[in-house]
Amino acid sequence: MDAERGLMERVAKGDQGAFGDLAQRYSGKLLAVAGRLLGSRADAEDAVQRAFLQCYAGAAGYNPQWAVSTWLYRILTNVCVDELRRRATRTAHDERSAVGPLSSGNHRPPDAYLDLHRALERVPREARVLLALRYVNGLSYGELARIRGITINTVKSQLARGKALLRDELGKRGAGHE
Repeated sequence: MDAERGLMERVAKGDQGAFGDLAQRYSGKLLAVAGRLLGSRADAEDAVQRAFLQCYAGAAGYNPQWAVSTWLYRILTNVCVDELRRRATRTAHDERSAVGPLSSGNHRPPDAYLDLHRALERVPREARVLLALRYVNGLSYGELARIRGITINTVKSQLARGKALLRDELGKRGAGHE
């Protein structure tokens, strides 16, 4: 962890090599979380790139009492939450301005991943972020609390709520398959 903090000190001084090392260390983990949250590899790659740009631009503001991973996850989840908000606004606008039917048929994807992604879309945003960080990256309750700026009890209740909603939604989808 001290090596990573040393990398951040070098990044804050404009060391592009250190920034490259940091990006190489974390890009895979960040991409996995962003992919779960955004559901699209292209959107996830964009989110990770924006998170790294914010990391580089804000490196001087990094507080070494935080683990570098915690700081990066916090930046990434904020980028992803912003994207999800933009999508919700766009979707609401598109639905209001649509003249005809939104789809020409009832398409049910056979792929279980798509069912999971659609079920995750029904889980509230904060719970979805926590579920992704917990189960994609195996972060502890304490790490989740620091990343999202909430208490451990809130993390636990949001995760429980998110899992219950996800379970219910997947149950509905499983029961609805013909």
